[in-house]
Amino acid sequence: MHDSLIDNLKKEIEGFKRTLKTEMIGHVIEVGDGIAKISGISGVGAQEMLLITTHTGEVAGIAFNLEEDLVGAIILGDSSNVREGDVVKPTGRVLSVRVGESLVGRVVDPLGNPQDGRGPIFEDVTEEIFYSVERAAPSVIERESVRTPLHTGIKAIDSMVPIGRGQRELIIGDRQIGKTSLAIDTIINQKNDTRHVTPICIYVAIGQKESKIAKIVATLKEAGAMAYTIVVSAPASSPASLWFLAPYSATAIGEYFMEQGQDALIVYDDLSKHAWAYRELSLLLRRPPGREAYPGDIFYLHSRLLERSARLSKERGGGSLTALPIIETQLGDVSAYIPTNVISITDGQIYLEPELFYQGIRPAVNAGLSVSRVGSSAQTKAMKKVAGRLRLELAQFRELAAFTQFASELDESTRKRIDRGKVLIQVLKQPELNPVPFEQQVVLFYAAIHGYFDSIPSEEVQTYSNTLLRYMESMHKEDILGALLKSGELSTDIEEKMKSAFNDFSATAHS
Repeated sequence: MHDSLIDNLKKEIEGFKRTLKTEMIGHVIEVGDGIAKISGISGVGAQEMLLITTHTGEVAGIAFNLEEDLVGAIILGDSSNVREGDVVKPTGRVLSVRVGESLVGRVVDPLGNPQDGRGPIFEDVTEEIFYSVERAAPSVIERESVRTPLHTGIKAIDSMVPIGRGQRELIIGDRQIGKTSLAIDTIINQKNDTRHVTPICIYVAIGQKESKIAKIVATLKEAGAMAYTIVVSAPASSPASLWFLAPYSATAIGEYFMEQGQDALIVYDDLSKHAWAYRELSLLLRRPPGREAYPGDIFYLHSRLLERSARLSKERGGGSLTALPIIETQLGDVSAYIPTNVISITDGQIYLEPELFYQGIRPAVNAGLSVSRVGSSAQTKAMKKVAGRLRLELAQFRELAAFTQFASELDESTRKRIDRGKVLIQVLKQPELNPVPFEQQVVLFYAAIHGYFDSIPSEEVQTYSNTLLRYMESMHKEDILGALLKSGELSTDIEEKMKSAFNDFSATAHS
C-alpha cells in the first residue's frame, strides 16, 4: 500500500509540467493631451500595440518613445478615461490594419473601423489579412520604370504635367484654390479611362471638417466613383494620434492592392496637417524641436511614407501605387520647411497659383513652376504629339505678354502669338467635377494648335470648344474618338479625318 502510494506520487511528479506564464505589465505614470508615460514595460518594441485597462474598459495605444525607464505612448481614441495607475499590457503585435476587397466603397477610420453607418466591413470574409501600418518600401530591384499614364481628366495636367502609374506627384498651393478639387476630379476620371484597368482609389482626409468629408463622399457617390474608392477619415474632431496614423493606414491598404497586381491611387489631403499632428505629438513627448518647432525626423516621416508608392516589377506582380500628396502653402511660400521637404521627396509638383485663380483661370496651374519628373514617358503617343507644341506656345505667349504689356504697337507675328496664347488659356480652363477624357483632349489641343480657333474671340472659345466636342461625340465617336482611345496614337489617317471634321464643323458653325 505504502509502495503503491509512493509510485503514484512519483508518476505525478514526473508528469508535472510547469504551466506558469509570465506577463509583462506596466502602469500609467503620467497622462495628458492624448499621451501616456508608462513604467514597467521596457521590453516593448517601437510601434507595438498596447492595451490600457481603464475603469470603463480597454483603450488602445502605441509605444512611440522608448526611453530608459519609461515608454511614451500615443493613446488611440478618447484619452479622457485613462488615469494614473491604470494597468498597461503589451500585445506583442506591431500596429496593423485589416485589409481586403471588402473595404472598397466604404468610409473607415485609420484603425479600419467603419464610419459610414453601413455595418461591419469583413462580415462575410473568412480569411483575415492584416498589414502593418509601417512597412519597408519596395527595393530598387523590385521596381519598374513608370510609363503607363494615369489620366486625370484635367487638360492642363494631362498635357503639361503628366502623371504615370506608380509616380508621386505633389499638389501644392494656398488654401481654397482647388487642390482637393483636382484630386477628386482625378478619382472621378478613372472610370473614363477605358484603355486601362480602373485603379482602386483611396482618399485620405486628415484634419478636414466632417461636413467637407461628407460632401466629398456624396460627390464621389453621385459620380459613380465610390464603386472603386475607399475613404480613410481622420476628421478635425479626432485626436492628433489618428491624424498621424491615417496616411500610414491608408498606404497599407493601398499596398494590399498593389501586391495583388492591381493599380491603386492614393490622395493624402493633406500632409501639412499630418506634419502638424506629428509636431504636436513630438512636443508633448518632449522631443527636441528643430526648425519651425518640427522634430528633426520630420523629413523621414514623409519620405518613408511616400517611398512606399511604386510600380512593381513583373516578378512582383506588376501592380502600382500612385501617390498624390497635397501640401498647403502660406501666401504662396513654396520655400517653407514642409513644402521643400515634400517637393524633394516627390517626382514633381503641380503648383496652383492664387493670382491665376483670382484672374478666373481655373484650374490655376502654373505651367512654369509645375513639373513632372517622369515627363512624356507617362503620356500616350497622341498626347505627346500635341502637348509638346502646346507647352512651347504657352511659354512664348507668357514671355511676349510680359514684354508687350506696355507696348502700344505690335507687329503681326507677335500679335498672332499673343492671340493664340489667349485662345490656349481659354481651352485649358475647366470647371470642377468635369473631367475630360484623354481622346477629347487630344482633339481640342490639335484644333487649338493648328489654328482652328484663331478666328474665334477668346471669350467665346470655351463655348465653341464644348460645341466642337459635342459634334465629335455625335458624328465621329468611332472613327476619330474611338480610334484615338483604342490605339493611343495620332496616325496620319486619324489626323486627316480630324482636319476634315474640323472643316465640316467650322462650315456648319459659321453658316
